[in-house]
Amino acid sequence: MDMSANGSPQHPEHDVLIGQEDSKSSDISFEDLNLSQDLLKGVYNCGYAKPSQIQALAVPRLLRDPPEHLIAQAQSGTGKTAAFSLAILSRIDFDNPSSQAIVLSPTRELARQIVDVIKNLAKFTPASINKVIPESVPQIGLIEAQILIGTPGKLGDMIKRGRIDVSCVKMLVLDEADCMLEFQGFLQQIEIIKKLLPRTTQLIFFSATWDEAVFRFANSFVNKPATRILMKSFQLSLTTVKQFYIDCESEDDRFQILVALYGIMTIAQSIIFVKEREVAVRVAKRMTDSGHHVSFLHGHLTPDERDVVMDVFRSGRCKVLVTTNVLARGIDIDRVNVVINYDLPVGKDNNADPITYLHRIGRTGRFGRLGISVNFVHSHSSFVIMNQISEYHQCPILRIPTELDQRDGDTLQDRVDGRLERMEAFIKGHLKT
Repeated sequence: MDMSANGSPQHPEHDVLIGQEDSKSSDISFEDLNLSQDLLKGVYNCGYAKPSQIQALAVPRLLRDPPEHLIAQAQSGTGKTAAFSLAILSRIDFDNPSSQAIVLSPTRELARQIVDVIKNLAKFTPASINKVIPESVPQIGLIEAQILIGTPGKLGDMIKRGRIDVSCVKMLVLDEADCMLEFQGFLQQIEIIKKLLPRTTQLIFFSATWDEAVFRFANSFVNKPATRILMKSFQLSLTTVKQFYIDCESEDDRFQILVALYGIMTIAQSIIFVKEREVAVRVAKRMTDSGHHVSFLHGHLTPDERDVVMDVFRSGRCKVLVTTNVLARGIDIDRVNVVINYDLPVGKDNNADPITYLHRIGRTGRFGRLGISVNFVHSHSSFVIMNQISEYHQCPILRIPTELDQRDGDTLQDRVDGRLERMEAFIKGHLKT
């Protein structure tokens, strides 16, 4: 993307900027998107009433003839998965059993979620859909489906081995594309996949966040100008999420306050993000010992174990999920109304990672619902990190008062009880505003 003299992006004429004040797509119906009757039945069966902005803008562009490449940025919870799914289901030839669309995601959890979304939308169509993720494909034989969804490594390996016929593929979608284009291992696998696909394949990139460097690379990746749909930056602050922080005196205090939060807030389901696997195990055990039904997810679990944890949490049988960054990208679980950053996200340079923070808290406050994020500060460095995140996103993060006050009583328990009452009153007061 070219830059002006003052450093602001210069957007070509084919760029589409979306702002909260925009209303051009507000009166568009799913019928206006020229979807088939069977696909419309699937849409309404899923509970959709009208297209979101990203759906109203992206689907018509994805269905243009000749096909156009697309790079799209839209806030978490705005229906990006349904946008590219509707385009795929509108473009494929149901009479041709060959693989015609490939969707890549950075994690198996997100791939499985995409499979569910497409299957639900395709309920009244004859579309065949299959996932291609580790431990999910047969040892031998062709992998056949009109739509294939998987991780770059596994899908690329199956294509190279000749177990997937890509001669009829007409669409390649990268979900959470910025993540995959920035990570060298993913990028190499995606480049291999692209080279093996027909040159006419339509390339589609979706993510909640992009930076200029990744935008430029994505443009070079498609080899010709692509339409870009860009969400204005102020929308990415996730205004439907009330953001708080808690200043803790010690590690034990941090855990005690964590447990206390579950007694003073109405929590349907929650995700607790931690930095390391060992912390996830420790927090999960202590939460369980305190009477909470907790699961934990990290990269060292086997694929089958990860699937079981996610299925239990998604079903609502487990209310609390402790996880590392495995879940920061794209997972959509309706009942999650609280996200807790037990450890704030940092990059390799130990500075704040505001993009990961955005994706973490984006697990709540989805589709316009109110969500809550609580960040734990337990050292000077974590306080600096939180301020860096707040400044980056230009959004306030409110401090929840946690001081013990001798005026609450003579005993420690009296002062602890008083603290909890003040915390509860503060949170509830700000949720009303």
